Amino acid sequence: MNLEKATFAGGCFWCMVKPFDSFEGIHSVVSGYTGGEVENPTYEQVCTNLTGHKEAVQITFDPTIFPYEELVKLFWMQIDPTDPGGQFFDRGSSYESAIFYHSETQKDIAETSKVELENSGKFSKPIVTSILEAKPFYPAEQYHQDYYKKNPTHYNRYQVGSGRAGFKQKLWSE
Repeated sequence: MNLEKATFAGGCFWCMVKPFDSFEGIHSVVSGYTGGEVENPTYEQVCTNLTGHKEAVQITFDPTIFPYEELVKLFWMQIDPTDPGGQFFDRGSSYESAIFYHSETQKDIAETSKVELENSGKFSKPIVTSILEAKPFYPAEQYHQDYYKKNPTHYNRYQVGSGRAGFKQKLWSE
């Protein structure tokens, strides 16, 4: 089996696990931190916006079953790629959106998909999601893993209350 990694920052990592978690070919989706310089950061440290890290998910997948292109498409449908200050009501650099590529092929796919999204006319503002080389990924604390399964009521309230659910429904309902 030839597994690969994909890493996406899309605001609160609680909201980024479920969309990827149930597809054939996805072996794991881990919440964590990446992009910064602090080794083994804690949630409290990342929330200060002083570590350089973003909340992210790292997906281990089989590209012969679920191609990277499809992961990227699914990623764009989870976020507001025009928001430079975070995602929905989560504000600050730790909540900014980014695609962290693990190979030149992933970089090319991400950059092409960003241009295609920009040219699609779906958004009236520029696409500001960063495309960055992958850095070390640090899994978040255990209580953050699979949050949507452990705390479904709070997770659903958070999706609605943050505006993420309504945004996704309005933009991608077709």
